[in-house]
Amino acid sequence: MTAESIAKRLAGHRSGACWMACCPSHDDRNPSLSLRDAEGKVLVHCHAGCSQEVVIDALRNRGLWESAVGPQGRRIVATYDYTDESGELLYQIVRLAPKDFRQRRPGPDGDWIWKKSRQQVLYRLPEVLEAPIVFVVEGEKDVETLRGHGFAATTNAGGANAAWLPCFTEALRGREVILIPDNDPPGRSRVVTIARAILGTVARLIVLELEDAKDVTDWFERGHSELELINLVEGQEVMP
Repeated sequence: MTAESIAKRLAGHRSGACWMACCPSHDDRNPSLSLRDAEGKVLVHCHAGCSQEVVIDALRNRGLWESAVGPQGRRIVATYDYTDESGELLYQIVRLAPKDFRQRRPGPDGDWIWKKSRQQVLYRLPEVLEAPIVFVVEGEKDVETLRGHGFAATTNAGGANAAWLPCFTEALRGREVILIPDNDPPGRSRVVTIARAILGTVARLIVLELEDAKDVTDWFERGHSELELINLVEGQEVMP
C-alpha cells in the first residue's frame, strides 16, 4: 500500500511531494484529500475537515486501506501492485510473515479475493512499455531496488518456478533487456528459460551474473554503485 496506489484508485493526481484525490468520506467534488508516504506508512489528511479516523474507515470500506493482517492471521509485510497498461490495478503480490507470498485481486464489493488473477502481466508494466532498456530480475523487491537507483526494471509474479508467458515476451518486444539471475540454481535456470523465450523478439539481450551477491539488492547493499552496474552491462557479450 502506497500513497500513489491509493490515489490512483481514487482517480487522484500528484501535487508536489503528495498526492491529491477526492475524499471518500464526504461528497468531495474538489479534491481535498492529501496522501503521502512517510517512513513506510501512508499519511492522509482531509483539508475539508474530515478526521483521519473517518477517512481511513472510508478507505478501508472501499478496500483501499491495507489491513495489517493477511490469511491465517499472518502479518502483511509488503504489497506490490500489478497494473495494466493504463495503471489500473489488476492484482497484488502480498508478502507475509512468516515468509510467504500470496496473490490477491480486488473484489466487486471493495474486498480482496485471495486467488490468482487470470490476467497476468509484468510488474510495473506501464514503465516497461515506456522504457527502451529494461532489467528483468527475480522478485519485486529487486525491481524496487533498481528503480531506486534510476533503472527501469520488471519481474513476473511467482518467483523462479512461475511460467514465463507469451504476453511477457510481447511486452519486452524491441527493447534492450538485461537479465540478472539470482545466484542459485533456480535463478539461473529461470534466466535460461526467459532468454530462450525472448531471443529474437528483443532488440538486444544481455545476461549479467553478479557473482559476489545473492541478488541485485544484496549487490547494492554491499556498496556497489549505479556506475559499476552500467560498466558491467557494457562489458557483457550481447546475445545475437
